[in-house]
Amino acid sequence: MGAWRAEAGFSLAELLASLALLGLLMAAALTVLVAGQESYGLGAARIDAQQSARIALERMAKELREAGYDPTGAGLAAVVLAEPTRVAFQRDLNGNGVVDPTRERVSYLLRGSVLRREAGAGAQPIIEGVRSLALTYFDRAGVETTDPARAAGIRIRLDVGRRGPGALMETQVSFRNATQ
Repeated sequence: MGAWRAEAGFSLAELLASLALLGLLMAAALTVLVAGQESYGLGAARIDAQQSARIALERMAKELREAGYDPTGAGLAAVVLAEPTRVAFQRDLNGNGVVDPTRERVSYLLRGSVLRREAGAGAQPIIEGVRSLALTYFDRAGVETTDPARAAGIRIRLDVGRRGPGALMETQVSFRNATQ
């Protein structure tokens, strides 16, 4: 029996205890990894929402500043439709005195969760994941209006995000060429 006791090794109880401890450590590491991945996913989604909202607002603002442009001086109406989630405007880009509905009349609208731009060839998607779009129109005195003929500016409020915290952005644009 002396030779049997001289051999070094682990008992079954020691082996089970070490495996249980290893299992707990692995579970803790997995929990930290999953939390990190979720945090990364939320951060990436937020950055995507911010970039999408910024790009959409910049594009809308640029085109809306041109609303009512008419080099012939005939007094072209800047805004033809002023709704809380849709705006339609026109500008005579080629200077021929006639508004081409396929290029020179543009509308932005929210359909479902997709912000779309329509310029005669059907509504093309600009960004997806839009939670809300709020358009507020102002006259020259800065008073809110719903009359497209009196609109001289617009405030665009855009909330974008598919999951988790998104991006809420807002800008105000004056129509450079508004006739009223």
